[in-house]
Amino acid sequence: MAPSASLDFNLLLEVLIWAQEQVNLGAQGVVITQGTDTLEEAAFFFDLLWSFDVPLVLTGAMRPFVQPGTDGPANLLDAIRVALDTQSRKRGVLVVMNNQIHQAQHVRKGSSMALDAFSSPLFGPAGVLVERRICYLRKPSPRTVLPLPRTTHHKVAFLQASLSADTLLLDHVLALGYDALVVSAFGAGHVSLEWADLIDQISTQIPVLVGTRTGSGSTAEASCGFIGSEMDLIDRGALMCGFLCPHKARILIWLLIGSDQGREISKHLQRLGMKTSDT
Repeated sequence: MAPSASLDFNLLLEVLIWAQEQVNLGAQGVVITQGTDTLEEAAFFFDLLWSFDVPLVLTGAMRPFVQPGTDGPANLLDAIRVALDTQSRKRGVLVVMNNQIHQAQHVRKGSSMALDAFSSPLFGPAGVLVERRICYLRKPSPRTVLPLPRTTHHKVAFLQASLSADTLLLDHVLALGYDALVVSAFGAGHVSLEWADLIDQISTQIPVLVGTRTGSGSTAEASCGFIGSEMDLIDRGALMCGFLCPHKARILIWLLIGSDQGREISKHLQRLGMKTSDT
């Protein structure tokens, strides 16, 4: 077993193939347990590739087994109940934690150690567990499944904007051979003047995706026009992620590049980020 902070895309692909084999052997649902550090990202990775109506459910524990009041056994039991419930079909990959059911696209870990660390900001849970009943709060939504990547050697850079940040890493993104760049930007999709100028250059050669670092809400498209604003970055060739968080945007572009569909990124951001217009 590997700690979740040490998981990588190749290992997740192996787990995915294992889960697919279980369904082909007749499993009515599949449950995967892992550490919570990367649970939201792993769930989204699987969700983009999971082609079955059968549910794939991820869960974990916020409190270690050796501590009183550990939540692991209850979460595991809830995950099994969700996986076996017929209402869970056609919902893709689900995350079950703390009596709540979350969609992989929206779930976020918002606290380092609290039992209720997982939530779906703005969208809320897809369902809840009440006693032994599973209560879904909305119907399944349409899904688009990506093909398995044919290559896994490509790299996507991830940089977060911060106050008075230098440009040293940004300066070397192209020279280091990255195939795409994801920027976790201020507010609704803003960066400094210096970063904007470099994004202008980088976007002519590789895709540049801009998401909000705030943890909730969408990037904007037409609210601010100053240098480094979302309107300015769009004019420079950057793509806004909408409601899709930058960590998950990195996974999306990595999978698209791996299946030679990197040019389709705008279409997928339109769908997953729920943007009002194509940028």
